[in-house]
Amino acid sequence: MNELALYVDDHWVSPYAFSNFVALTEKKLTFDIVEVSLPKKETRKGDYLDRSLTGRVPMLRHGDYFLSESTAINEYLTDAFPYPQHPRIFPADAKERGRARQLMGWIRSDLMPIREERSVSTLFYDQPVKSLSGAGHEEAERLMRVAKALISPDRKTLFAEWCIADADFALVLYRLVKHGHPVEAKVKRYVDANLQRPSVREWIEKKRREFVPY
Repeated sequence: MNELALYVDDHWVSPYAFSNFVALTEKKLTFDIVEVSLPKKETRKGDYLDRSLTGRVPMLRHGDYFLSESTAINEYLTDAFPYPQHPRIFPADAKERGRARQLMGWIRSDLMPIREERSVSTLFYDQPVKSLSGAGHEEAERLMRVAKALISPDRKTLFAEWCIADADFALVLYRLVKHGHPVEAKVKRYVDANLQRPSVREWIEKKRREFVPY
């Protein structure tokens, strides 16, 4: 058993578990994976609930320390396994780091119509989707406005070097790109490039069990 373990949903669809999986992989850390069932509400009872406090996935185990909430986990990994002994997952520049955190916080707290109408499970399972609602189109336009402002046509990362915000941002943009929503060429290039990153591919190509709604 490794000192580190990441608890993920057993369908491997959580965008938040995805973020921590990519962060751990990019940090070049060795870690175990523990799958928990959301349909069976395994996060809401027993040891998992006691250890995680919030009863959600993902959860990180580091020795006898347990931490949930993906943002807190990424921040903890940055502090516990610092540069230069381990690769960075946040930008070195304070202003770029602030922008990355702003973007990640926005993705986690907003864009609800997109999250509901373009569920992340549709990225990994063959599930039908309906046309976006009026609210969905409005949120898609908000997302595209941010993408156009942040994505440069001459690079495939938000900043000079890749950071964990690239993985998170590419995945939320992929909710639209996969289902044929029109995007600018630079946005499509950005999404495609980040989906080909080895740490991201490892998550995407995971062999998944049959989907059970929850």
